[in-house]
Amino acid sequence: MQHNPRFLQLVESVRTNIRECSIADLKLLLETKSPVLLFDVREDHEWAKGHIPTAKHLGRGIIERDIETLIPDPETEIYLYCGGGFRSALAADTLQKMGYMHVISVDGGFRGWKESGGEIVTPSA
Repeated sequence: MQHNPRFLQLVESVRTNIRECSIADLKLLLETKSPVLLFDVREDHEWAKGHIPTAKHLGRGIIERDIETLIPDPETEIYLYCGGGFRSALAADTLQKMGYMHVISVDGGFRGWKESGGEIVTPSA
């Protein structure tokens, strides 16, 4: 997907303030650490087409509203991914502004996961 210049500028401006991990880092983490709190921040229709097996869905549009209910402890380590790592970067920045101290955006997102041969599951009906 071709992103617009101002959107890309916005994402680049927050990348200096957030932590990111690679797809390889996430795979290693999922293999060696349990549990890993991983949120898919994509839209509902994207989630329905497939997601990383242990991920929970919390769309970008509602994450700020619902995160405190789901994760009240701001010290919790939280990993976020989207389609390519752009929306998750914005969400990571927002969660940090809300006081969450250990938020990591997955660079490459679901596309990178899929391209690397990562397992994909689809929600059951």
